Amino acid sequence: MTTVRSAGLPIHIRGVRRAFDNGVVALDGLDLDVPAGQFIAILGPSGCGKSTLLRLAAGLDKPQSGSIAVGGAGRGHKPGRADLAYVFQDAHLLPWRNVLNNVALPLELLHVGRRQRAECSRRAIERVGLADAANRYPNQLSGGMKMRVSLARAMVTEPKLLLMDEPFAALDEITRHKLDEQLRGLWSAAEMTVVFVTHSTSEAVFLADRAVVLSRRPGRIVEDHPIDLPAERVSELRGTSAFARETRVLYEALERGGN
Repeated sequence: MTTVRSAGLPIHIRGVRRAFDNGVVALDGLDLDVPAGQFIAILGPSGCGKSTLLRLAAGLDKPQSGSIAVGGAGRGHKPGRADLAYVFQDAHLLPWRNVLNNVALPLELLHVGRRQRAECSRRAIERVGLADAANRYPNQLSGGMKMRVSLARAMVTEPKLLLMDEPFAALDEITRHKLDEQLRGLWSAAEMTVVFVTHSTSEAVFLADRAVVLSRRPGRIVEDHPIDLPAERVSELRGTSAFARETRVLYEALERGGN
């Protein structure tokens, strides 16, 4: 059941091709529209261009051909630094900074005043349930806590577009489920656009309004599937027949794309 919101940035991708110097073609002729405020999951075999697609959307890379429009602008548009946030699989926390100062880093780079960035960072930390850990350092945190810090850091600028590259892949299943629930709640409150890369069909079904499955390299869309589940996602949903049905659709699409 797709929910379309207005606070996020839309993405429009037309005929995008990205080939690397070693001759590998990651994407070829890719067309994709992501409406403002949608939560979309991207799945596909390893090496099919999922991460490349995120980098292109972020303006960190450029295609050889085709166009990418973020927020309705034309090719080459880059959203403002505060409009876009990127979360990687590794939390990439600075070991010499405590949680509060790690979360404050994007605001510091935007030259936000000390008092304001402290207030905004504390609010972001509270939203991910780490208020008691504000003064801890990365080596004092569990893997799940580090990812929550990374998420708070991404959210501190209140971005309109959040790009996430398998952020919870290295975590145990229980921690991952909790973070999925937390992320879905943050998205519901913030009304931003989220593009979430994952290898997990169940994670895609739980989190997203829509799932796009890419084929083996070069990545092409083999399934563009709206997730027909309630907007409010709770842990009990994972045990329902509707959840199993949606997961099976994505699994079958992955099998087709892998051939």
